[in-house]
Amino acid sequence: MTTTYETLLVERDGAVARITINRPDKLNALSPLVIRELTLAVTSLRSAPDAVRALILTGAGDKAFVAGADIAAMQQMTAPEAYAFSEAGHRLGYELEMSPFPVLAAVNGFALGGGCELVLACDLAYAADHAKLGQPEVNLGVIPGFGGTQRLSRRVGPAKARELVFTGDVIGAEEARRIGLVNDVVPRAELLSRVTDVAKKIAAKGPLAIAAAKRVMHKGADLELSAAHELEAQAFGVLFGSEDQKEGMSAFLAKRAAAFRGK
Repeated sequence: MTTTYETLLVERDGAVARITINRPDKLNALSPLVIRELTLAVTSLRSAPDAVRALILTGAGDKAFVAGADIAAMQQMTAPEAYAFSEAGHRLGYELEMSPFPVLAAVNGFALGGGCELVLACDLAYAADHAKLGQPEVNLGVIPGFGGTQRLSRRVGPAKARELVFTGDVIGAEEARRIGLVNDVVPRAELLSRVTDVAKKIAAKGPLAIAAAKRVMHKGADLELSAAHELEAQAFGVLFGSEDQKEGMSAFLAKRAAAFRGK
């Protein structure tokens, strides 16, 4: 059964899925409903019978990926309500990070506050040349609440992360690429095509290997190096019990394209 969402468009192109946050009149701001629906959509794709191998996340229109959390929805929140809102944002980030398929952000405009945090929860990010990114929450008297104080330093380094969070500065796409916040900058008309090409390239690889690589890289980042190496060795060994490993190596030796089944 296909789920209908109020704030999202969910599409499939073979093994590649795309979620578009569809609130262009609100610059795709993250309201509690958007966060709930995004979390549901990602978990639904994880359990889809026809497996997703890559997910693209973008925003409707050409002004904003996600301009931030919905300030109008947040203004009158009590402290407990704000905590619950933050917890929901963290759950969404965790679902994106723990999904077995890579998540690619197509940053088609403003990605500020919660929008930048959404980018940080994705595995890869590609920005249109007019995009702007940042964590300006201190301008509102609050801090990033969806993981920005933690993921940003892991992406760009502690010193740069502190500068961006403490000043609330917004940076352009080229600066975001320079510091490693996004992978590449693309002319706005070519953004979705470029990200789709990358997603399809990933989807053609061994899905068990991609899932294992993503899991090990995420889990290993917070481990002592020897423990991270052991995690990698275990995952490497387990893959040799898969049909995909047999197919991949047989195809290589036979000089043909591999037909991976995710088994």
